[in-house]
Amino acid sequence: MTKPDFVYVTYIATTPEKVWQALVDTDVTRKYWSGLNADCPVHVNVSDWRPGSQWEHQRLDDARTVDIVGTVVESSPPRRLVLTWARPTDAEDKSKHSRVAFDIEPHSDGLVRLTVTHEDLERDPQMLAGISGGWPKVLSNLKTLLETGRTLPGSPAAS
Repeated sequence: MTKPDFVYVTYIATTPEKVWQALVDTDVTRKYWSGLNADCPVHVNVSDWRPGSQWEHQRLDDARTVDIVGTVVESSPPRRLVLTWARPTDAEDKSKHSRVAFDIEPHSDGLVRLTVTHEDLERDPQMLAGISGGWPKVLSNLKTLLETGRTLPGSPAAS
C-alpha cells in the first residue's frame, strides 16, 4: 500500500447527513466550493452520485466550463463517497486519474469527522500543488457554512 498524497481531516458541528448533502447537492456546493477571493470562480459538482456514474466539477460561468471530471467509484450515503479525478483532457486516460475519498464519521457531542484523502497524484505534481492549496480552502468554507449558515468572508458566495 502506498502512502496517500494528501489527507485533510476536519471536525464539523453537524450531522453526517448534512455533510453528505453538502457534498452532493449542487445548490449547497455552489455556496462553499469557491476560492476565497473574487477572482476564483464558483463551482458546482454535478452527478447522480451512483457508482459508475460520471461527475463534473463545473464553473458557474456562461459556458459552464468543466474543470475536473471523473467517475463515482463508491457512494454510501451518508458515510463514504469515492471519486476519480482528472482534467477533462485526461478523461480517457485512466492512468492520469487520481482518486478522492470522503469519509464521514460521527465523532462525539454532535461532531462529525470528515476525512478527505486524495491519492495517486505522484504522476502529476501540478495537480498535487493545486489541490494542496485548494482542499483546505474548500473544506474550511464547507465547515463554516455548515456551522454558521454563511461562507467565509471574501468568498464569492458570501457576497
